[in-house]
Amino acid sequence: RGPASSTSASVAGMEELLSRSVPPLPPYETKEKAPPPAELRSAEFVRYYRSLEAGPPRAELLNRLARDFGVDHGRVAEFSTKVLQAREQQRELGALLQAEDRLRYYLNPQYRGLFQHLGRLEGGLRFLVELRGDLVEGLATKAVDGPHVKEMNGVLKNMLSEWFSTGFLNLERVTWQSPCEVLQKISDSEAVHPVRNWVDMKHRVGSYRRCYFFSHCAIPGEPLIVLHVALTSDISSSIQAIVKEVPPLETEDTDKITTAIFYSISLTQQGLQGVELGTYLIKRVVKELQKELPQIKAFSTLSPIPGFTKWLIGLLSSQTKELERSGLFTESEWQEISEVTRDSTTETLKKLLNNNEWVRSEKLVKVLHSPFMRLCAWYLYGEKHRGYALNPVANFHLQNGSVMWRINWMADTSPRGITASCGMMVNYRYFLEDTASNSAAYLGTKHIKASEQVLSLVSQFQQNSKL
Repeated sequence: RGPASSTSASVAGMEELLSRSVPPLPPYETKEKAPPPAELRSAEFVRYYRSLEAGPPRAELLNRLARDFGVDHGRVAEFSTKVLQAREQQRELGALLQAEDRLRYYLNPQYRGLFQHLGRLEGGLRFLVELRGDLVEGLATKAVDGPHVKEMNGVLKNMLSEWFSTGFLNLERVTWQSPCEVLQKISDSEAVHPVRNWVDMKHRVGSYRRCYFFSHCAIPGEPLIVLHVALTSDISSSIQAIVKEVPPLETEDTDKITTAIFYSISLTQQGLQGVELGTYLIKRVVKELQKELPQIKAFSTLSPIPGFTKWLIGLLSSQTKELERSGLFTESEWQEISEVTRDSTTETLKKLLNNNEWVRSEKLVKVLHSPFMRLCAWYLYGEKHRGYALNPVANFHLQNGSVMWRINWMADTSPRGITASCGMMVNYRYFLEDTASNSAAYLGTKHIKASEQVLSLVSQFQQNSKL
């Protein structure tokens, strides 16, 4: 048989498996009496899915599952009409509520039943997280696409949000004595400041450091999201001071610890993207630290600013070719930049930003300090997406009720830091008594609470730039 016939055979096999595994939605009247799910069929689905190669074969299955086992649109239309009729005829409330309940029932896509059955299997929750990881990745690369797949992704995300709510999560602290595989996973999943080696890892869980993660009661010991904390005497302005290799320190002198700096939060499972875990983890860790070290007065982050350099290069491209008229630099700044780069167009500056070469010139670093600080303040404070902060890290901490506290020049001099944000980092400070009101103000009126330093940089930007 040629490749075409084997493909059609595998498609037929896939269709057959899906029609066997996905339970039909029982009629509304018998929904409580529906036969219990066949565990074997759910387990068969897991085996089949895992036997498929990652990429196109799995994408094909997910596409079919979303397309062929969604909501029965005919039924939804029928019961929507019945809800409208019950309202128009002003029938008693019981009849209206019953009609709405039927409609709600038929709005459930068929694949939701499969996900529910899988969630009850031994190891099923872990499998659903994997499956959603494939969905998230597929949507990002356009391997799976279309409204039905996006809908299925949303349904699964909401189900995982319920299964991974705080009541089911355990907070665990990582130390050098933790199991080797946990340390390895923490090291592998570090997304913000990569761990270089075991010495580095030992330092990150050693004295003056804390590392915590959430695990789930159905997936014990498995880090789902990890938070790293540095215990310091002031609000840190440089990440190198926190993550560079130093010999493990002697026992902690608790008198020196007045501040907790959250310097990295990483989700280890792509399948839990969009499931609210980070906010709860920070809150739980704050409580834990207050119990252990009641003398801590300040809670702050030292956060990256991903996307700043890219935004800045885009801005330089959209402005005029001449630095002097770009409106991003003052007359004197433009002259100094031109003297160092020997060029009065934005092209050279863009090139130097693209290849990180500007950092090698002390003069350029000095000249760019002021304009970049105010541009960065504007990027964080003024650039919006649907009215909220465009920068995802800023949006996360502002939603949690923090204050945009301080922008730090040359705070991350690693190649990664220079590439992402011209070496700048920002502190988001958590004043515990104000976080609830700040969060409500940001979510409600989109108001960003910021310090004098940030607001003064923003107003300098507004005075100097003709954006």
